[in-house]
Amino acid sequence: MGTVTLGVSIAVPEPYGSLIQERRASFGDPAAHGIPTHVTLLPPTEVDGAALPAIEEHLARVASGCRPFPMRLSGTGTFRPLSPVVFVQVVEGAAACAWLQKRVRDASGPLVRELQFPYHPHVTVAHGIAEEAMDTAYEELSEYRAEWSCASFALYEQGTDGVWRKLHEYAFGGGDGGPGMPCQNTPLGHPASLRP
Repeated sequence: MGTVTLGVSIAVPEPYGSLIQERRASFGDPAAHGIPTHVTLLPPTEVDGAALPAIEEHLARVASGCRPFPMRLSGTGTFRPLSPVVFVQVVEGAAACAWLQKRVRDASGPLVRELQFPYHPHVTVAHGIAEEAMDTAYEELSEYRAEWSCASFALYEQGTDGVWRKLHEYAFGGGDGGPGMPCQNTPLGHPASLRP
């Protein structure tokens, strides 16, 4: 079956997702229309295609132990000069994203991997383009705001054309159905980690 390149992310819903994607394209980022607007939980990762069923089962288990949590975006940030990226900041929901990405990459699962940089949830709005265009993105989206209730994440595959396509969306199981987000202070996989 060969290898496939996968990613796991939280989609930024409409109308926010399309708006950010259009703005990203307007800054001259050629990847804008090939990458749905998202917050990464697992960066591009090459895996054996035969592992897909185990990966899908793992992600379903992770999602079943989660419940919706508030997400809020506000203002811009950048990873420059370390990395040529301008992003919209996640100002609420970042702790839950960090918890989720650890679960996705858990050592007991099929997606274990080390990260190149410490995890920092964000929404990319410009990547690898001219410095002037990066500055424009940073300035023009500095007042950007969006908020929603995050209730799922999705598995994506990158095609040979460079476009990311959704394979499956995993709705959260809801825990006890109450509001809140996963707890940050309990061991992964421990039942208490599903309580606020």
